[in-house]
Parts: sequence; structure tokens; C-alpha cells
Amino acid sequence: MRTRHSRNFSLLALAAAMAMTTVDAATAPPAATAQAGASQAAAAEQTKGAVKKYTLETGIVNGKMVFIDDRGQANPLLRANVGDTVEIRLKSGEGAQHDIAIPELKVQSQKFDAASGPTTVRFTVTQAGKFTYYCTIAGHRQIGMEGVFEVAGTSIASAPKAAVKTTGVPGAELYTAPAARPADAAAVSVAMDPAAVPAPIGARAPQHLKYRIETVELTGKLDDGTSFTYWTFDRKVPGPMLRARIGDTIELTLANARDSKMIHSIDLHAVTGGHGGGEHTQVGPGQEKTITFKALNAGLYVYHCATPLVPQHISAGMYGMILVEPEGGLPKVDREYYVMQGDMYTTRPHGAKTHQEFDLDKLAAELPDYYVFNGAVGSLTKEHKLTANVGDTVRIFFGVGGPNKISSFHVIGEIFDKVYSEGSISSPKRDVQTTLVAPGGATIVELKVDYPGSYLLVDHALSRAGKGLVGMLEVSGPADAGIYKAHTPGKAAATH
Repeated sequence: MRTRHSRNFSLLALAAAMAMTTVDAATAPPAATAQAGASQAAAAEQTKGAVKKYTLETGIVNGKMVFIDDRGQANPLLRANVGDTVEIRLKSGEGAQHDIAIPELKVQSQKFDAASGPTTVRFTVTQAGKFTYYCTIAGHRQIGMEGVFEVAGTSIASAPKAAVKTTGVPGAELYTAPAARPADAAAVSVAMDPAAVPAPIGARAPQHLKYRIETVELTGKLDDGTSFTYWTFDRKVPGPMLRARIGDTIELTLANARDSKMIHSIDLHAVTGGHGGGEHTQVGPGQEKTITFKALNAGLYVYHCATPLVPQHISAGMYGMILVEPEGGLPKVDREYYVMQGDMYTTRPHGAKTHQEFDLDKLAAELPDYYVFNGAVGSLTKEHKLTANVGDTVRIFFGVGGPNKISSFHVIGEIFDKVYSEGSISSPKRDVQTTLVAPGGATIVELKVDYPGSYLLVDHALSRAGKGLVGMLEVSGPADAGIYKAHTPGKAAATH
């Protein structure tokens, strides 16, 4: 029960507390009071801040992809004060897809390209210091798209930093797996027909050849019920096989489809100079560039995209081969085929019935979900098959796009009569069971098929067959029991 005395005690206690507060304030050192007031005023002034506006356009300067300001400065130093509101307007100058991020300040713009038009990112600065801004599209930071954002003043507050998964791939800390979506019903076949081999050149004088290749980004069939966003040369994986002879002069035009999101290029291992052509064929959406080179060395050579992030462009389907025949051509055979192996990295496991996206973390760790011949699971078993008749000599131009995994190429049930190891035509090996082919490497194998049946093309790292790496050579014709015979149980074995 509260009494008049207890009420008086409470009032006295409150009055005493108020008096103490008044005395403390009155007796505080004048300098401390002034400093506190100044800090509060400064914080208030910083909080108000100014509005800083920047306009950046993407482009290529001295061979590097960069942000360019309205004065023409590449990757300019951006400045602001704590409390300022910063507005950055962004435009794609070469048409490719980009964005801008300052991860330490949790700033991330929308992606933009020629089709989407400019975009703007707006944020208020609360931390002082020097921060890096860059494009998070895979490979773009490596090729030059980064600069410094400098903030003066005193930090208003520092929010705790969330733990992030890092992979060593620039921009990967901002990457999260997209939500699952169904396979695209409109996905098209990207599987290159292995019979799409240009005619042999044979004996002729050197000529001036012209080739034109278009880079196209499209949704393709990776497996039954699974689609994937491929980047291709001429809509197929691998890209078209090119054929020339030693001494030819080759004029190659690379065009990039208008609706592409990325810059693409081509590096041909048969080219001497200019990074194999990659230095001078960095082509934005809707553009094209031409190089001319002389075929100085005979052999079978890989070509691939050389735009960062190079292994991503390769794994997404951007590889092919060019054959440079020696004088007089190659020996005549009955059939020629074109086969390439690739390793692919997806956000979800092999066999997922979904649209698969590319996974940068798995690429960095070299952990493929799919291994494929000619771009897709089943490309050389369901969609296309290699065929021959008993007695035919079959030549296979085989290469590894990769980007990472070596192949132990083998045909189950056959022996290679000749192997032009590492694509070198000058010194073939004979009687080879399995041949090693490095990423970015090639070989030519020849075999005479003497017995009918289904012969499986595999990488003899056989776990990969379960991830899609199987092809088929169907041989028709009469069976010769002197070469092979299956014995029926219960019957006497044949004598010799």
C-alpha cells in the first residue's frame, strides 16, 4: 500500500536524480561539450549530404573492357563524402551485358545491355574508405572492368558483414544459384552431326579461302528433359569444322549475333600471331571483325572463344577444329567423322529435369556435372550415329574442347590402326588401344572395321560414361567367324 511518505520518497528520489543530471551537465568540461556538439553537428551535416551523379558507358580501350566516364576516362576514380547520395547511370557502349557492384557497400546494379538500354543505381554512402567497383559478369573484371570509389569523412555506422562463400572467381561472392525453372520446351538441338566434315582437299595449289562464322547464344537440349543456355559457333557444338591445306591464306570473319549478351572471339591454334586471332576478334553483339592468316603448319588444331572468362565460354560450347592438310592431302579413306569432347558445369546435378544454368564455383573447382560428345547427352547415340560397312576404313577427327579434363579416347571392341597423336600428321603411331588427348588438343584416329556390330566411343575414364560421354559406331555387313565368334553354351567349342 502506497502512503503519502512513500510517494514523497519517490518524488524526492526523482528530484535528486534530476539534480544530479543537471549538476553533471553543468560541471562537464567546456571542451568536451563543444566536441560532442561538433560531432553531432558533423554527423547531421554528413547525413544530409549532397547528390553525386556519374555517367559510365562500357567500351573497349587499348584491348581492355572498361567503364568510361563522360570525359573519356577509363575506369575513372569516383568520389563522394559520407552521407552523400550517389547516382550512377550505366550504358552498354559495345552492346554486351554488364552490371556494376561495390560489394563492401552492398551495391549491385541490374544487368544492362543494348537491348535493355541504360540503367541507374542509387545509394547513400555511410562508410568512409577506398572501395573497388567492378562488373560481376564472369570474366569482365579480369579483362579490365574495375575502378576505385573513394569516400571521404567519418563512417556513420558499420553494419556487420555477412559471411559469404568465396571461390577465387571475381564476382562469385555475389553469385547465387537461380531458382529452379522447368526445361525450356523451345530448346533446340545443338549437337553437331559427326558426318559434317568438309570434303578432302587432296592435291592442289595453295588458295585464298574465306570463312564466316557467327557466334550465337541459344537455349539448347542438354539431355532428355534438360535444357541449357549454350554459347555457340554457328548454333552447333562443336562449331563448324574448317579445312585447308598448308600454304593456304584464310580470311575469317567472326560475327556476333545482335541478340547476344556477351562479347565473343575466336582463337585458332593453327594461327601464328595475334593470340591466335583472339586479340583482334573481340566482337560485341551485332558486330563483326575479320582476320587473315596463313596456314603454316599441317595438322589438326582446336579453335575456341578467347573472351574472359575463357573457360566459361569454352564449356558453354564455344570450341571447334580446323584441319590443315599436308601437300597432296591425307590418304584416302572410306568415311570421315568429326567428334569433340567437352566438360560442363551446372547448378544442379546431372540428370535434373530443369533448365540448367552455368555454375562458376564448380568450374573453378573443376567438378563437371556433364561430359559430352558433340555438345549434348545422346548426341552420338540417339540423335546421330557414326556408321560404316565391314571393310571400310574410318577416320575420326577427335578433339577436346574441355576446358579442363583430359580424354582417354577409346573405341570399345576396336583397335586404332593409326593414331596421329596430338594432331601431328607427320608421324602416326600404329596399333593403339587408347590415346590421350589434352584439353585444347586433338588427334586423328583411323581404323578398318572388320566385323559388324555396335562399337562404343568412350573416354576410358569410364565413370564419365554415366555423365553422358558415350557415342556409337554402327557397323553393318557379314560376320566373319574367323575374326570373332560367340560360343553357345552346351555346344562344343570350335577347333582350329
